[in-house]
Amino acid sequence: MKNFIQENKISLVLWGIFEIVAVSLFCSTSNIFYLLNFTYIGTCIALGIFLLKHQRKYARNFVQIGIGLYMLVYVGVICRENMQIEGFWYYLFLGVFEAATMHYLIAKILGPIVFGRWWCGYACWTGMVLDLLPYKVPQWERKKWGWGRYVMFVLSITFVASLFIFQVPEKETILFYAFIIGNVVYYLLGIWLAWICKDNRAFCKYLCPVTIFLKPMSYFSFLRVKCDHDICIRCKKCIEHCPMNVDMIDDSRKRRNGTECILCAKCINECPMKALKLTFFEREKKS
Repeated sequence: MKNFIQENKISLVLWGIFEIVAVSLFCSTSNIFYLLNFTYIGTCIALGIFLLKHQRKYARNFVQIGIGLYMLVYVGVICRENMQIEGFWYYLFLGVFEAATMHYLIAKILGPIVFGRWWCGYACWTGMVLDLLPYKVPQWERKKWGWGRYVMFVLSITFVASLFIFQVPEKETILFYAFIIGNVVYYLLGIWLAWICKDNRAFCKYLCPVTIFLKPMSYFSFLRVKCDHDICIRCKKCIEHCPMNVDMIDDSRKRRNGTECILCAKCINECPMKALKLTFFEREKKS
């Protein structure tokens, strides 16, 4: 039992964090949805990391489908909640802390301090589809198109702000259809970018507005992939196969594209020396 806990402490810790959130929100709101919602998401993530650790090939796809479809179909379409960034701005302007504002605070603003960009690698319903495309290893050098995410960010907040400024009626209905149309646009842009860049995750690198929240907070993430330099042979297979072009050999927080890591574990699986591992709250070694 002790060995099991030690080997799977990351999965257990993450599951525990989500359970604390689930129980706390249920107790404070008496809404059982929060208890079931965060328990389900936490269980999927914990199980996915457990399967990854035991080298199950489709572990991450299991989590992506389990959480991605749940958020897209059940929460977004059936419950008619806009969980895109426009939904966050909408509830923020209303001064209401629920639905999208709660989701963004936990998954994309404060949460990344603990678990980095796990959302991008395990739960994003856009990434869920893009990861099925054939360009799993970037075939071109990373382009300087990062300004695109800021354009998308400004467009999203401008769109929602205009609904309030011009006192447009039926805002919730508009936001629901914006969620449907927005997801279609995201998928089309994502597939198009993947095709022209020969890179499944090109949309995440250049256009996704959510990364403006995720990148600065994930810089401080407790959950990180680190390299054992005593056994690393610097073959750079980890860098070559990283879908986000992260320099996995460098353990510092300032490593190239360090805030882009989506914890997909591709580098860990590709390393011939098994020099890379997923760590939680491990201090950086002084050189």
